[in-house]
Amino acid sequence: MSAKLAAAMLLLSIATPAVAQTPTPAASQPFDKALATFRQTHRQEISRGNIAGSSFYFLRNGQTAVADHIGFQDADAGVPVDDRTIYHWASITKTMTGIAIMQLRDRGLLSLDDPITKYVPELAAVHNPFADAGPVTLRQLMSHSAGYGGPTWPWREADWQPFEPARWSQLVAMLPYTRILYRPGSRFSYSNPGIVYLGQVIERLSGEDYEVYVDKNILRPLGMYDSYFDRTPAHLLPHRAHSYYVRKGKRVAAPFDVDTGVTVSNGGLNAPMPDMARYAAFLLGDPAHAAAHDLVLKRSSLEEMWKPQISAGEDFTQGRMTQTTQSGLSFFLDEGRSPGGQPFTFVGHNGDQNGFRAYLSLCPSKRAGSILAFNTETEAVQNSPKNRDTAESRIALAAGALCEALPDTAGTPAG
Repeated sequence: MSAKLAAAMLLLSIATPAVAQTPTPAASQPFDKALATFRQTHRQEISRGNIAGSSFYFLRNGQTAVADHIGFQDADAGVPVDDRTIYHWASITKTMTGIAIMQLRDRGLLSLDDPITKYVPELAAVHNPFADAGPVTLRQLMSHSAGYGGPTWPWREADWQPFEPARWSQLVAMLPYTRILYRPGSRFSYSNPGIVYLGQVIERLSGEDYEVYVDKNILRPLGMYDSYFDRTPAHLLPHRAHSYYVRKGKRVAAPFDVDTGVTVSNGGLNAPMPDMARYAAFLLGDPAHAAAHDLVLKRSSLEEMWKPQISAGEDFTQGRMTQTTQSGLSFFLDEGRSPGGQPFTFVGHNGDQNGFRAYLSLCPSKRAGSILAFNTETEAVQNSPKNRDTAESRIALAAGALCEALPDTAGTPAG
């Protein structure tokens, strides 16, 4: 371990408040043990994987109970990670896109079972060999069951190519060369373009750019004032994390502060950990802020998003990356077990882009969950059980043990 990394890891004990107290010592023991094990795993895997920096928060009852920061936001300059460090959250952006669609639904502007071509008629140019199955719907796009494949644009095969398509017109030009791969509604197929099409729905119904709409209707109401999309505003640049890839054992820098262009609804969010904790508290449900949260999206609509739509067990990039993972509406669902063996549901989403890896993993029935971010990708993400064996995945899976250690009813809020 380098001297710089060892020094930065000392920040962990300084930046970690006390864990929320549970009603009885017997109830806290499994959690304390799980937390100690997780922290050991977190440190070991970061060192072993040559990860520059990482942050982890655990929430209970609407408050941050654990806040750990390890390593560097800028490894070359020796700038340590702290609570103002801004990470890129990549595909976790998709959960906000889904919430925006549900907001528009609740306002009576759309139905989830509407065909996407009602709002984005350009998609009629896509070749669909399954026309007898009916039109592709918004619900199918939200659950990744519309039959589209992954990225359909030939970008980023060389350094000189754009990071992501900059304009909608570029994707429109490619639609006649795009086809639906699977019968809509028949199987799960994770599709980034499908979420970009939902972003177009939001823009066309609201009359605002995606970034403006989400800032007004999600970020600002939740107090996420240091969160933004794509290029970093000048006053936040000192806190913007650099990102890295580890390739053939060597850590190399990724492009700094990139722009996701027209794909922003698919993965353009940047935010520091405290802002993401506000987002997680909203998702988990905090009675103390219920009125403000309901202005963003009422609880029943959130819980509707967490109902299984289709099995995602053939995909090992999302959720807890198991054969039992299911897709809801813009969230992934996994099985968990409480100390007494009672089942509960993990709700979350993973993200990876430009060297960043991020994990949102919540257990709403316990009003608890975790947010985890890295500014280093140790191995390219692959749709295979091997994806569970990367350093980042091992840490993320270990974090799930904290939820599993809690009793079914979470304890009193942290002091």
